[in-house]
Amino acid sequence: MINSKMQPPILSNKIYESPSVFTAENMLREARRQKSIAEGNIPLICILDPDGDIAYNLVSTDQATLNANWACYHTKLYTFTREGIVYGIVPHVVGASFAVLVAEELFASGCQLLISMTSAGQIVPMGQPPYFVLIDRALRDEGTSYHYLPPSPYSLISPLLLDHLKGAFDNASVRVLQGATWTTDAPFRETAEAIEYARQADIFGVEMEAAALYAFAQVKEKDVICFAHITNQMAQIEGDFEKGEDMGSHDALDVIAMTARSWLAADVLISDA
Repeated sequence: MINSKMQPPILSNKIYESPSVFTAENMLREARRQKSIAEGNIPLICILDPDGDIAYNLVSTDQATLNANWACYHTKLYTFTREGIVYGIVPHVVGASFAVLVAEELFASGCQLLISMTSAGQIVPMGQPPYFVLIDRALRDEGTSYHYLPPSPYSLISPLLLDHLKGAFDNASVRVLQGATWTTDAPFRETAEAIEYARQADIFGVEMEAAALYAFAQVKEKDVICFAHITNQMAQIEGDFEKGEDMGSHDALDVIAMTARSWLAADVLISDA
């Protein structure tokens, strides 16, 4: 029998103001030594692409190349240019812990804005998928965020970043909503009861990274913006998981470009103030 009074290990021995002994900077130092990778920066704006569809489209059409300065042991970083803006993109970073591990490394390597573009299952129907949700808060039903922040129901986007994005998608050719998602570590444990709880909380979709990325961003004071590409109804209907042309990569890149332009414009305004 489970002792209901026992605090789970994930909530024990957490001293949130204490620095980590193991750091991204030190791991990257050793990776550069072992791989003979010279010191060098990566693009200021980087993208996490959990499905890998965006990166696959860019690489297969010769629009993206491997970045020689990326020293991560686990992933590849590709570089591409769109409308004069240089981006880095890391495919197949699935799940909260992996996303934050790579986010730590990206910011340690020179990234200044991280955009996560993840697929998500529909909870509250907001129309026929596919469409996008700018995630303003994410339900913390995963583990990684609790290593960064004390317990609370949601992780939140930076209010300043959210303000920068006002009106950014008004003229978009794709639907971009704003709302909440549910971040889970266990996609195959999305029970009817859990889904109904999320629906009652007015949560638009379920995904696997945002709560952890926003917790990391808050603690480390980094710019992270998460989107959910609502693409499916958790395979409850035939013909699910359709994302659009080239697996939705064109629409996703449009949303990413609008986000980047708004961030860059806001940074210029702040710098000139």
